[in-house]
Parts: sequence; C-alpha cells; structure tokens
Amino acid sequence: MKILVVEDDQMLREAVVTVLKEEGEYQIEEAGTGDDGLYMAEQGTHDLLILDIMLPEINGLEIVRRVRNLGNTVPILLLTAKDSVEDKVTGLNSGADDYLVKPFAVPELLARVKALLRRNGGGGKEGEPCYTNVSVNPKLKDGFIGAEALHLTSKEYELLEYLILNQERILSREQVFDRIWGFESETGIGIVDLYIHYLRKKMQPYGRDFLIQTVRGAGFMLKEK
Repeated sequence: MKILVVEDDQMLREAVVTVLKEEGEYQIEEAGTGDDGLYMAEQGTHDLLILDIMLPEINGLEIVRRVRNLGNTVPILLLTAKDSVEDKVTGLNSGADDYLVKPFAVPELLARVKALLRRNGGGGKEGEPCYTNVSVNPKLKDGFIGAEALHLTSKEYELLEYLILNQERILSREQVFDRIWGFESETGIGIVDLYIHYLRKKMQPYGRDFLIQTVRGAGFMLKEK
C-alpha cells in the first residue's frame, strides 16, 4: 500500500515516514510543500494521503478540495496543530476522512492509518484487502483465491493489491504504470498490459481471471461481470 505524507516540518515528516516504514506494509512518498504535495496527490496512485493543513504555497484543505474535485476518493488524514471544533468541521467538510491534532501519539497515528486503509479497501481476515474471494496479504506479499496462494512476483503482488484497493474503479494504464513502476522508470508503458496478462494467467486456474476487466480506451478495473 502506498501512502503520501505532506508535511513542511521536516523533523515531524521524517518521524512519520520512519514510523510508517517500520510497519513493513507501506511504501511511502513525501513532500514538504503544498505545490509538490498537490502534484503528487493528483496522480491518483496513493492509497492514503496524510496532509498537514498549514503548508507553504497551497494549504492542506485546498489540496483536499482539488483532489476531491478530480473524483478521487482516496482516504485523507489531516494533521494540524489546531484543535478547535471549527477547524475540525472545516477539515472534514472539505472532504477529509479523519483529523489528528498535533502532538499525537504514534499508536494513535497507526490506528487511524490502518482504519482508513481498511475502510477503503474492504477486508478479509485481519483486515486484509479483498474483493469477493480474492485477497492479498501485505505481510506475506502474496495473493490468494480463498485459501490458495497465487505465488505472485513482487510486481504482480503490487498490481493485484492496487486493483483490489481500487475495486470497481477504472484505473488508466498511466496510473498503474506510475504506481507500480514509478515516474522515473525506463520501462515502457506496455509493461502494464504484460503484467495484467501474467496476473490473469495465475488467476485463471481458479476461474477468477475474468475479474480483471479491460475497459476499452480507458484502462483496467477489478469487477464482477
């Protein structure tokens, strides 16, 4: 799962990033300004946004509004030193999903993060992201059909996880490429279709390959017919 942390306080940002990485389940991207944070958030390749409200250039609330105006429903957790009721209401009304006041305890941050990710992606046993009887285990880095392991490669795992977390939403080839291979990858975008083929092939023996649908001219979607 991929998380974007946008916080201008470098020490706090580094602390949050370190804590999340130590969980061993998340890929973390970070930004220290509103402009950089907005650009990264608009790519639509993250499973969770953690935004400070008081940011240089563009503030966190404006980032929330612009992301929501794009139709992106990614969970958003706001971080702020403000603790008035009005500030909380403003943040939530802007489209954020949760609100955490600084200073906060690490266990509370992790609990909020896990709850938002679980709410967004559905959950199998112990909150594993799932769709119908297809699931992924973030600790084992593998996919399952029921109890049967698919024995996925790292990229196949990331692809299936991304599809499950965005179940019944169309993902463009560009979104998938940026999420799995990254902006700076020298691999061509055709690699997306190849890995979709690989993933379908591993799901085919269990009769679940049809779940990965090709939407002509748009991209791919995990959805039952």
